[in-house]
Amino acid sequence: MRAMTGNAITLGRLFGIEIRVDVSWVLIFLLVTWDLTSILPQFNAAWSTGTIWALAVLGALLFFLSVLTHELAHSLMARARGISVNSITLFLFGGVASIQREPDSAGSDFLITIVGPLSSMLLGVIFLVLGGVGNAQALLTGNGLVGVSALTAIAVWLGYINLILGVFNLIPGFPLDGGRILRAAVWAVTGSLRTATYWASRIGQAVGWAFIIAGIYMVLGGTVPFFGSGLLGGLWLGFIGWFLQSAARASYQQLAVQDQLHGVPVSWLMRTDVPIVAVDTTVADLVQHVALRSDAHSFPVMRGDQLVGMVTVEEVQRLPRDRWEMTRVDEIMTPQPLAVASVQEDAEQAFTALATRNVDALPVMNNGALVGMLLRRDVLRWLQLHQQSARG
Repeated sequence: MRAMTGNAITLGRLFGIEIRVDVSWVLIFLLVTWDLTSILPQFNAAWSTGTIWALAVLGALLFFLSVLTHELAHSLMARARGISVNSITLFLFGGVASIQREPDSAGSDFLITIVGPLSSMLLGVIFLVLGGVGNAQALLTGNGLVGVSALTAIAVWLGYINLILGVFNLIPGFPLDGGRILRAAVWAVTGSLRTATYWASRIGQAVGWAFIIAGIYMVLGGTVPFFGSGLLGGLWLGFIGWFLQSAARASYQQLAVQDQLHGVPVSWLMRTDVPIVAVDTTVADLVQHVALRSDAHSFPVMRGDQLVGMVTVEEVQRLPRDRWEMTRVDEIMTPQPLAVASVQEDAEQAFTALATRNVDALPVMNNGALVGMLLRRDVLRWLQLHQQSARG
């Protein structure tokens, strides 16, 4: 799956891509670990409770490394097709890669998408081979396993879970990979990304509602092929369905917004009168003489004519009040390198940067000099006016 997310903890970088963990990941990590404590005894009934829990934690961690591999496959293929990737985030539903823009062609969209499920299936085959195909077959047929090593148990489970992950992502429910493959096919036939996204989104919403209905059926005691039955499984399937139909609808709305902003230069929407702050300004002076006299929430911090950072109202609020007089803004600001927009850049690209970076303003530069600020709410206001004009 490819999308964007925020409010995550950064773990580091792989291949130059920032790796993050959203706080919601903790819930699914605990659920996977708990589920494994009931699965692992099937491999070896002699294991102690401590061993089972240790293996469950290890299995959950390796599963999310598998999810990370899936997203890395998307990201590295996107970079190979000339598209920047800002980050990968592990969250409640697995993982998302923050890809900067849509592909230029249906072929690129297909290649970027298909490598994700293929990588999961390849991992599944590798793990099953490592765990022993015979052992895997015994578990699948319900015969049970006794005396199997810990590494074999983890490998067999990871093999099956990666195959399931790969197959599940091929369901044509946009923005799942299967939905994106469907979109690439429609795009190739119609020549229109917007048309393709519209139909993929509608089908994705239908798949989401189907999951919700199936989940309710499971909660009421019914059995759904592949997903089984039960309260917890039904609630989880319904939750996934809700996420899919919401994400499918949002994906089309996002593309519609990008279309409205395409070709609109940042210079049309930027503010040129946003107050700037000298690097040696105290936080108290920033509040009294700048923040209270402006409706802006982010302020450029300058050393002479050079932009050195951005300070926000939120960063001020995190500083205890009794330290405002003695603290300079450069001690709390976000320093360079910053996400910036150029004066002739498409507002579409700048708005994507605002969303991806989860910031409410971007400095606007022209030949290395600060010439204005692009505020998220000004872009949203322009979109609102544009929509009202179109309806009129």
